[in-house]
Amino acid sequence: MSKGKNSLEKYGNPCITSIVPEKKLDISEYELKCQDILDDDEIRYAALLDESGMILAGGEKPGMTIRLSEEQLQSVCKELASRVSKRKKFDDQLGHVKYSASRREHVVIMSFPIFDKVIMLVAESNVNIDRLAFRVISKLGRQWGEFVGE
Repeated sequence: MSKGKNSLEKYGNPCITSIVPEKKLDISEYELKCQDILDDDEIRYAALLDESGMILAGGEKPGMTIRLSEEQLQSVCKELASRVSKRKKFDDQLGHVKYSASRREHVVIMSFPIFDKVIMLVAESNVNIDRLAFRVISKLGRQWGEFVGE
């Protein structure tokens, strides 16, 4: 998103049908949610990804870097979406994943599954992961529990 376009302008489709019958994700709503999440001082990047890792909404915080080229970012998004999808096979035994996090030397990368989509965040490396997750879940709204089957 480094060229100043948000993903809604880039990809156009405001509603994507999810795998859950009768449910649609309003991409423009998630563009706003990602912008709200980016208001957090510890977050550098927030995006809604589809099941293949394509960016549907969101992007990086203006003036911040996520330390990845556009090509590297696309690769990370694809890998993250794949991992989120693979974790679902254990949902019956272990319950739905609320969020996952990977603490790296320079950043923390987090994922929040929403139906067959995922919110991906890149945050500062020193962030308290559980506190940040709570703030993000609060910004996703009360319907977030519905996305993970509650």
